[in-house]
Amino acid sequence: MDLRAHADAWLAAWNQRDLDAILACYAENVDFVAATVVRRWGRADGRLHGKAELRRHFALGLELAPDLTFTEEALLTSPGGYALLYRRENGNRGLDVVELDQHGHAARVNAFYEDPQQ
Repeated sequence: MDLRAHADAWLAAWNQRDLDAILACYAENVDFVAATVVRRWGRADGRLHGKAELRRHFALGLELAPDLTFTEEALLTSPGGYALLYRRENGNRGLDVVELDQHGHAARVNAFYEDPQQ
């Protein structure tokens, strides 16, 4: 499992604003948790399940931030996953903690933000 390659593909997809390429980084049954889910969809647990829900969430994120770019600050790895610290174009920092499945797709993701995001 090439953690560096997965993180690089994820960053490139977001910076190219390519929704299909972004979603290709995730497992079909991904479990995704973020404060943006609470704000956008009113889900108190901040949890999305599966690519269909994630597609809707990320499509709205791209719409809300037309100049969105991510710059990596640090990649921390462990067996089967990584934590990626990045900075957005608006200065806000995020940390995605990613657990990959046996096929190298993000199966569980917890996204943390330094400041609230839309």
